[in-house]
Amino acid sequence: MDSGNTAWMLVATALVLFMTPGLAFFYGGMVRAKNVLGMLMQNFFAMGLLAVIWAVLAFSLAFGAFGNGGLIGNFDFVGLRNVAVGLGPEAMHLTIPFVLFCAYQMTFAVITPALITGATADRLKFSAYALFIGIWVVIVYAPVAHWVFAGGWLQKMGALDFAGGAVVHINAGAAALALILILGKRHGWPREAMHPHSLPLTMLGTGILWFGWFGFNAGSALAADGVAAVAAMNTFLAASAGMLGWVAIEKWKDGRPTTLGAASGAVAGLVAITPCAGYVGGLSPILIGIIAGLVCFLAIQMKYRLGYDDALDVVGVHLVGGLVGALLLGFFAEASVNSAVVNQGVFHGGGFTLLGYQAIASVSVLAFSLIISVVLAKVIDITIGLRVSQEDELSGLDLSQHSETAYAYDDFGSMGRIG
Repeated sequence: MDSGNTAWMLVATALVLFMTPGLAFFYGGMVRAKNVLGMLMQNFFAMGLLAVIWAVLAFSLAFGAFGNGGLIGNFDFVGLRNVAVGLGPEAMHLTIPFVLFCAYQMTFAVITPALITGATADRLKFSAYALFIGIWVVIVYAPVAHWVFAGGWLQKMGALDFAGGAVVHINAGAAALALILILGKRHGWPREAMHPHSLPLTMLGTGILWFGWFGFNAGSALAADGVAAVAAMNTFLAASAGMLGWVAIEKWKDGRPTTLGAASGAVAGLVAITPCAGYVGGLSPILIGIIAGLVCFLAIQMKYRLGYDDALDVVGVHLVGGLVGALLLGFFAEASVNSAVVNQGVFHGGGFTLLGYQAIASVSVLAFSLIISVVLAKVIDITIGLRVSQEDELSGLDLSQHSETAYAYDDFGSMGRIG
């Protein structure tokens, strides 16, 4: 056991947990004022519900039978049995307490379903949301985490995913697409403008996400070492380049850059570098970030052409950004950065082997998550219903789902004094 690695992973775990409140503010600023508490509640509630489910069952299904090359884990760690003592299974080669590894992975399991909330904003019933993510983390997230992070079939095949391009972003993006296909469009979309109510809140959330993402990516080295340092640098550069790419194409297309575009571009860069963070070096993260910013900007335009109401662009940023990052890793991966890279990327003389593995992994996770999520969403819709009534949607989720309002107004429509 290494005390330096343990100290770093304690910090990284806290950083990733902080990302979920950051996500709540990021999304919360983008919805209309009548729905901001609904958005905050969905994200904060994920920290409560999913942490308990992770400890009781999902961690064991994800990381039990580590390295078996299969589809899912086992029940060795149900209820945190055999977790609190020592370094865990020898095959994991951990230098940190196994319970800390479990806690770190728990923060990933919390934020992944929370990402979905941006797509379903303004119309998803809270009870249906809670039921969906509670089941989804067990039947979708846990198996995919096993495939990619725990020596399951995709990792055994040779696919790489340093911090969750497939497990987190493609997985959540596909589930988001499934949910919005069953939910349908918001009332009035796309005829009515639905502007963000507080872009400062969104920018605050972006900053928190960017800050926490260092724990997300550099923490995935599971050690305070050179790979973690490279991952940290790559995280910073890709986010910066993603912002520049998005703002540049926005200026070219619409004539002016926006704060929402800057925030979205930074997140697109962060998403794309996630699978690559500990496997690429040099200027690769800048290229990856710029490409992600450009591609994700173009991707969000497709929802208007195809007619699906992805309210806050989860599909366009997380699904597409995750695919961009996973596939670009097949071009940029370097063994000199990380010895875990057995097949180098195309641009480093490794041929197309790794790119092929990345494509198989991406398509497999997308298809699995999409299909299972559609079925789950449909079952919930048939039983308790997914969507709030039109009356509740028009009044807002804050009042209809939580009997609260985010902002107090006086009788003349001005902001009133609270307390």
